[in-house]
Amino acid sequence: MADWKDRIWKFSSIFKVLSIISFVSLLLCYISPYFHPETLPFLPFVGLSYPVIILVNLGWLVFWAILRSKWAFYTLFIILLGGNLHFRSFSITLSEDEPGKNKLKITSYNVRLFDIYNPNFEAALKRRNEIFQFLKSNNPDILCIQEFYRQEKPTKFETIDSLFSIMGNSKFYHERSAFNKHANQNFGIALFSKYEIIAKGDVKFQTQGKDDFNYCIYADIVKEKDTFRVYNVHLQSIRLTNEYDGDSKIASNLDEKRTLIGVYRKLKIAFLDRADQARTVMEHANTSPYSTIICGDFNDTPMSYTYNIFNRKLIDAFRNTSTGIGATYIGKIPAGRIDFIFHSKNLKSNDFQIQKEELSDHRAISCIISK
Repeated sequence: MADWKDRIWKFSSIFKVLSIISFVSLLLCYISPYFHPETLPFLPFVGLSYPVIILVNLGWLVFWAILRSKWAFYTLFIILLGGNLHFRSFSITLSEDEPGKNKLKITSYNVRLFDIYNPNFEAALKRRNEIFQFLKSNNPDILCIQEFYRQEKPTKFETIDSLFSIMGNSKFYHERSAFNKHANQNFGIALFSKYEIIAKGDVKFQTQGKDDFNYCIYADIVKEKDTFRVYNVHLQSIRLTNEYDGDSKIASNLDEKRTLIGVYRKLKIAFLDRADQARTVMEHANTSPYSTIICGDFNDTPMSYTYNIFNRKLIDAFRNTSTGIGATYIGKIPAGRIDFIFHSKNLKSNDFQIQKEELSDHRAISCIISK
């Protein structure tokens, strides 16, 4: 054992330098949620890498502890400096809120256009029907769908009537979408409710491009004596892949150097757009006369500036009710938990669920919200 340690110590200077790099990277993760991406453009990339960086530092902690080096204490100190920030990515909940009397089950789901772009049409129909079956068994009171698809009748790929049926034949519904005249298709987001919608509207993004299907809509929903304002958001997508053509290779026709530059640029633009979109949504929510629920596909992680905008004033329902990492994105590019349900502090959340079935590149999330 002594000989092994002696051999390791010969490289101790290198290990210490690598540890310092890991320390600095982790410290940058801690500050990344607090700076707009325009201020320090590299920070969002560091925050995105948090899961890897924290694992590396935990590895150093074990390594230095085995060697009984004081560097183990340095590593532990740097990790502990993160405090509650670590629990954004890994939640530990010992007890839940006592649910209120007036309850709503909220489900948010990025359905990836119900798989309409699957080259095998029969497979697309099968996947669509599986999504419908899941939603029927999930039985939400309010359903928020991102990457919603609807084709005007006549159609061989019906969606909206089935969703009305799933929602108990309620026609309380709000949609914002882009219309493709060529195929009579609509692409966007939609909100369905079993309870009366007394008002509805859109939150317009200044960064909205003509080819973007990222939107935010809201509806004021009445149940018993309470009114809830529910937002359905789909913040800026990164678009690293051609998402709907069955070929998810990143820029396969480009050389590696150009691909990396392209990925960097797309990520940078998406970070900036999401930060501004999140600020726009939160500014609108601040004017709400009702208790607020904001859910959807945020396309950003808990260590991001985008997440922090909502987390400052609202409750993250997953962290309030669940234990674990809670990964919701299951596409080929790892992203972790990027789908969220936030709610006003005067509301309570219980029974947060993440879908087990893999029917889209996202898992559905649901939660009981009560007052």
